[in-house]
Amino acid sequence: MSEVLVVGGGIGGLAAAFAQAGTGRSVRVLERSAEFGEVGAGLQLGPNATRVLAAWGLLDRVVAAGVLPRRLVFRDALTGEELTHLDLGEGFRERYGAPYVVVHRSDLHAILLDACAGAGVELVNGQYVERVTTEGGRARAHCADGSVHEGDVVVAADGLQSALRAQLVPDQPEDSGYVAYRGTCSLPGDFDTADVVAYLGPECHFVQYALRGGELLNQVAVFRGPGELEAVFGGCCADIGKGLPYLWRDRHWPMLDRPPVGTWVQGRMALLGDAAHPMLQYLAQGACQAIEDAHVLAEQSAGGDWDRALAAYQEIRVPRTARVQTTARLWGDIWHVDGVARVLRNELFRTRDLSSHTYVDWLYGS
Repeated sequence: MSEVLVVGGGIGGLAAAFAQAGTGRSVRVLERSAEFGEVGAGLQLGPNATRVLAAWGLLDRVVAAGVLPRRLVFRDALTGEELTHLDLGEGFRERYGAPYVVVHRSDLHAILLDACAGAGVELVNGQYVERVTTEGGRARAHCADGSVHEGDVVVAADGLQSALRAQLVPDQPEDSGYVAYRGTCSLPGDFDTADVVAYLGPECHFVQYALRGGELLNQVAVFRGPGELEAVFGGCCADIGKGLPYLWRDRHWPMLDRPPVGTWVQGRMALLGDAAHPMLQYLAQGACQAIEDAHVLAEQSAGGDWDRALAAYQEIRVPRTARVQTTARLWGDIWHVDGVARVLRNELFRTRDLSSHTYVDWLYGS
């Protein structure tokens, strides 16, 4: 039986493990932390990812844990004016063959972890993989404690700060200069959360949507640091002001990514998820692209020829994820403009044909 080692027990790693187990392989996940878990708040899953979850038989569980929003709405952060929206209803689902779902990151992680356990994936904690070597068509994962795990292939899903990526690419995460404050709380009674709403402002933005069937309010405030939340968003619309008190103040996240690279494979090791293509959050595609990675790798490796499969995986996924990475950077610039550029952006958004899918077909289509 072919053996697969997955380094990293986050969403990407568990997705890869579950997909490989579905091909009949023996799979072992090596997680650095003492326990499997996921930090953070909400995430958005476009139909490019939910189609895969449906194929894996997991979509119903994800939908039950999350929310099916009515629309994706863009508003001006200063005035609160609606600029444009994307209807996420029946027509959207028919066009792309799956729904748009928002779900708590920890809930998606728990669903994937349970699915891996049910599929017979071996889940091992406390294993920090420092390097991977290939010899005689076998891969070896060398851990900090001196242990060595051997398999036919290693899938390196060890995140944005990937130690294994350094074997292929001598780069470091790049700081966009923006920081994100997040927060979830019990849904206050005076919030309308049928939509995912993004408020676009000069050098800042603010996102709101519901989680867990409408029980929770999820919010993200992003701005160019340093600065204080109240000062940065003090001149924004009343809806943002109403949401600020519910944000966590004891932690924040720098918004980091890395430039696209063309090499994800070295011997019998392949990068996946944020280890391969860390991206800024503006297209809400980080988890989605990791799920796509896992699906394509499983498809390409079904025949059992790992060398061919890894080459095909890289050839298919690199152009796709590079476009998402570069578009996410551009989208961030568009969100945060001021002055004349803000006036022009708002006018472009206001006059957009609401029935058009020109800007999302490439992302959400099959």
